[in-house]
Amino acid sequence: MNVAPIRLAAAQLNLWVGDIEGNVGKIIDAARHARDELKADLVACPELSMLGYPPDDLLLRTALPQAIEEGVARLLREVHGITLIVGLPEFTPQGRYNAAWVIRDGAVIARYRKQLLPNYGVFDEKRHFLPGSGTAVFDLRGVPVGVCVCEDVWGPAPAEAAKAAGARLLININASPYDLSKHRDRIDVLRARSAETGLPILYVNMVGGQDDLVFDGGSLGVNGDGTVAFRAPVFEEGVYVAGFNGRFIGQIAAEESEEAAVYKGLVQATRDYVERNGFPGALIGLSGGIDSALVAAIAADALGPEKVWTVALPSRYTAGMSNEDARLQAERLGLRHSVLPIETAFGAFNQTLAETFVGRGADLTEENLQSRCRGVLLMALSNKFGQVVLTTGNKSEMAVGYATLYGDMCGGFAPIKDVYKTLVYRLARYRNSLGDGEVIPERVITRPPSAELREDQKDSDSLPPYEVLDPILEAYVEDSHSIAEIVAMGYDQAMVQRVAALVRRSEYKRRQAPPGPKITRRAFGRERRYPITAVYGDL
Repeated sequence: MNVAPIRLAAAQLNLWVGDIEGNVGKIIDAARHARDELKADLVACPELSMLGYPPDDLLLRTALPQAIEEGVARLLREVHGITLIVGLPEFTPQGRYNAAWVIRDGAVIARYRKQLLPNYGVFDEKRHFLPGSGTAVFDLRGVPVGVCVCEDVWGPAPAEAAKAAGARLLININASPYDLSKHRDRIDVLRARSAETGLPILYVNMVGGQDDLVFDGGSLGVNGDGTVAFRAPVFEEGVYVAGFNGRFIGQIAAEESEEAAVYKGLVQATRDYVERNGFPGALIGLSGGIDSALVAAIAADALGPEKVWTVALPSRYTAGMSNEDARLQAERLGLRHSVLPIETAFGAFNQTLAETFVGRGADLTEENLQSRCRGVLLMALSNKFGQVVLTTGNKSEMAVGYATLYGDMCGGFAPIKDVYKTLVYRLARYRNSLGDGEVIPERVITRPPSAELREDQKDSDSLPPYEVLDPILEAYVEDSHSIAEIVAMGYDQAMVQRVAALVRRSEYKRRQAPPGPKITRRAFGRERRYPITAVYGDL
């Protein structure tokens, strides 16, 4: 296909759910930048870019249609000299649609309504939208361009309908959350649609953290033969341009390693959660262990060291090297660091309970009391000074309940709650490789992990080694394999049964955990919804 060269801009925007006025302002700025600086003929913005994604039940607010209408009116007034594709909820007498509108010089020249509504994993679109039908094809300097929205490119019908309606280029706008396999999955899907239709596809995605989701951008241009000819960076907001003359001509950002992409995503999610919820900074219980060390590094990179306050909360069981390593890491990152021993508080609780506990030896109760002393102190600091407490539990611990309610689970955001322990170690190594020195002390990474709640305690006293535990959890939690199927993979049956029982029994804890960013294929929370009270031990 020989056509006069055109320039297409992907507005990879970080949008704030509910901030229609602010989002519209960002869209206008992106359109002007694309027109004036990048000399683009068209700029495409993400799915539901006017409202942000996912809006959930904000869509039910009775004042929303008027606010969207006012936002559209502003776009019609202020965007000229470039074609704009914008995502928005469209309100009709029949119901709501997840729509993409094409705006040019004060007029809406095409409208498309999302047809394939995802209702799995983190998505709940059938609760809020009606499925659309038909196609939207418009002319862009002699090129018939089709539009579709996110999930529509994951099935064949919408792309085939656009091709049948005369489209020679397909633009797909998205709000596609990140996970470890999503980039590969997207490329496979886009190549499949291109193979079926021969259409080049411009895939435009948003960036930014939104509660328990994080969006990675990574906008793509895939030619009709399936070759990737344009790729925007991941986790970097911006407007990125590609030429098109029947094929895409553009820059291809280097692919990030898995560790680099995950780390950037955790930093992005933490920054957006803390700043957009109005917290002046973050508080972290820095224990000298690997999990809190990684969270402290993430927070420092997300917010700046001046907004992060680490607190060591030693007990009688805390090793001297734990205190030393916590202090050393805080110094290396330039963080404010305090030491608040919990021995007095722990002793007071034990004294108060002594008469009631007569005849019963020390057990898990006393271990949990220590953790809860720490939670009380961190939350007191949070209340007094305003910083949000970042919890430090990882996915392996959250899965099997190796965490204390109202103790180490106290806090407002959980940056690594979807990160398996084995990946925590890899991320710590990655962070130390970034060129600003060994910000996480080597001893923190190499010493055996311990909760330090009793004498000489190690995680391995209670759990299988993490290199064994994590694959079992992945098979059971993410792939929903049965116990028998996991045993057939070569794992000890008693161990698998024990791990599965721990996962089941810990559901009530996870329901009370703070939000944190999804980075695996199946995160606890909205993506994995299991009953607390149920019997399914053999499944």
